[in-house]
Amino acid sequence: MSKDMSVVKAEDVKSFTPEPGMIRQVLAHHERLMLIRHFFEKGWVGAKHQHPHEQLVYVVQGKIQVEIAGKAPFTVGAGESFVVDGGVDHQASALEESEVLDVFTPVREDYKELITGV
Repeated sequence: MSKDMSVVKAEDVKSFTPEPGMIRQVLAHHERLMLIRHFFEKGWVGAKHQHPHEQLVYVVQGKIQVEIAGKAPFTVGAGESFVVDGGVDHQASALEESEVLDVFTPVREDYKELITGV
C-alpha cells in the first residue's frame, strides 16, 4: 500500500489459499504494520511455526484452539483476542468455521509479496 492510500476497498482485496481449509486476505498495511484476515474451515489445523513478527489476533466469528510456546492449548471465541510474541512457536486449529483478524508488526514481507508479486 502506498503512503498516499488510506483505504483498502473491499473489491480490491484478493483471496489466497496457502493451505487447504484456510483463506488469507492481505488488508491494510504499510512499512511497520499489517492487517490480515483469515477464514478457517472447521477442522483446519495449522502447522506449528514461528516468525519474528509480533502478532495480535482477534476472533471475529467462530472458535479456534491455540497453543503458544508448548503451553497447554486454550480456546478463543468470537470477540476474544490474544497476543503472540515474535520468535515463539505457536499453532492454531479451527474448532468451528472461523474468521480471524491478525495484526503483524513489522509488516510481513512474505504476505506483502502475495499482493505485489515481488
